Order: sequence, then C-alpha cells, then structure tokens
Amino acid sequence: MKVGLTIFTANELDGGRKRPYHAIRAIAQQAEADGFDSVWLPDHLMYGRPDGSTRGVWECWTLLAALAEATQRVEIGPLVLCNSFRNPAILAKMATAADEVSDGRLILGVGAGWHEPEYRAFGVPFEHRVDRFEEALQILKPLLRGGQVDFGGQYYRARECDNLPRGPRPDGPPLLVGGEGPRMLRLAARYGDMWNTGYMGQPETMTEPLARINAACHEVGRDPATLGITAIIGVRFPDLVAKPSMFDSPLTGTEAEIAAAIRGYADLGVQHIMFQHEPYTDEARRRLAEALRLYRATPLTDPVPAVTFT
Repeated sequence: MKVGLTIFTANELDGGRKRPYHAIRAIAQQAEADGFDSVWLPDHLMYGRPDGSTRGVWECWTLLAALAEATQRVEIGPLVLCNSFRNPAILAKMATAADEVSDGRLILGVGAGWHEPEYRAFGVPFEHRVDRFEEALQILKPLLRGGQVDFGGQYYRARECDNLPRGPRPDGPPLLVGGEGPRMLRLAARYGDMWNTGYMGQPETMTEPLARINAACHEVGRDPATLGITAIIGVRFPDLVAKPSMFDSPLTGTEAEIAAAIRGYADLGVQHIMFQHEPYTDEARRRLAEALRLYRATPLTDPVPAVTFT
C-alpha cells in the first residue's frame, strides 16, 4: 500500500502569515527523502470564515507543476481539483503537460467542489455542480486515455478535440475521483481509476465507505476489484496541540500504533492512503515518517493485487 502526505498551501493560522513556496517545496522534498510515496495539494482559491473574513491560499495547479520539477520519485496530485474552476478539456491538456514534467508521476484527483464562499468571490456558478462534473468526466477521461473526444453537453462542449502531444504514459495519468454521496460514488465507479474518501481515522472507519463504493460498482456493472481505493487519514498528536481537532474522529497514538493502523488499512485492501496531520509541524511530520518506517519494516505476507485501470 502506498502512503502519501498532504501539504498545506494556505496562509498560516497564527497571524495569517504567507506560507512561502520554498517552505512548501522543502516539505515535499523531505517527504520524498523520508520514504513517502506521494505528496498532495488541496485545491481552493480562498477559505471563507464564519465571521466573513478570508484565509488566503496559493492556486493549486501552479504549485503542483513546480513540485513536479522539484521532486524526482514521489507521485504528485491534487486532493482534489474542484471541477468548477477549470474547463475539463483544458484541464486534460494541463494534466498531460504536468505528467510530462513529472515523468509520469501525476495522479489527477478531481471532484465536484463544495466551498460556496470561493464560488461567490470568484464568480463561479455554484448550482448543478454534480451535473457539471458528470459532463466534465465524459470529456476528461477520453482525452486522457485516447487523446480525443467529441462531446456536446448542457454545460461543456469539446468538439473534435485532440489532446496532443501525448505524455509519457500511453493511457495518460490515472483519474482519481473524490466524493461521498450516492451519485458521486456512481460517477467514481463509472469513470474513475481510483476513488478517494475522507477524513478517516482508525481502519474500521473504512468499513461503511467500502461497502458503499462496492455497491456503487455493482450498480454500474463494474468489478470493484478494478477500482483503486484511496483514503485521506486525519491524524492528530494531542500532546503537540491544545486547540480542538478539525477532524471528527482522528487517528491518534504512538508511532507504533499509527504503523499498526497503516497495516490495518493495507489489510482492508486500500491501495493508497494520504495523511493530513495536526498540528502542522516538523515534529508531527517526523513522527509520521517514523510510523511509515515501522510499517515498511514488516511487509505484507499476502500483497494486495495491483489494480488495472479501466
């Protein structure tokens, strides 16, 4: 099972200080050195607060392309892109270019979006998000896989559209779909190479989501074994932070206990987990890296079969 790390790109909470790119790059490079398999960035244009104020954040794709050049081994991806922010045909071109820059290390994570304040602020339509997303997937997937699409829908059109030149992988980067509701699960089952859920804690929190995505696969006539299962894990180190947790049921414990939880996810057949940790400090990342080392020290005796992209 692969283990990744999410990287914050928003202003720091204390004082609203800018989080500079060189600090983001350094964390990505350290994660690579520590043995993480992937690094992930969130996709937001701003964060709205209940009091009406905002928290700034860097645009995701620009930083992701920079990290493609700043790293050599780790997979990179957005977790996940908001479909509403980018035309899907142009996004396919962007993804193919980023896959080229990274030499085939991109995982293209996409979702329907949810944070209404940024939609209002940037003039993006908030209504019919899942309808728009369903059309976008019908453009994205053929452009990534075969390099061509001819599609006309209510929200998007891509007529006689070619995605050339092709990137380093004949079938393009894998498509990861993030979503929780029944319709989003069906879209993940129909179009995704991978599905992502979150925020999970102990491995048993995956039981119900796994049952729901398996049911969605059966509903659309897909073998669940062909869909890669991924999950964001919210992990908290209570001795390092006093403020309330942002996660409902975070994973907590010693490095050895976290390693055991990683093993539990692998035993469930999850192919890839991504850690988001609190507090967002070097010590928290050091503990996660040690947990990863302990997990890797006892490999699976019965490896989970590789997932075939469809």
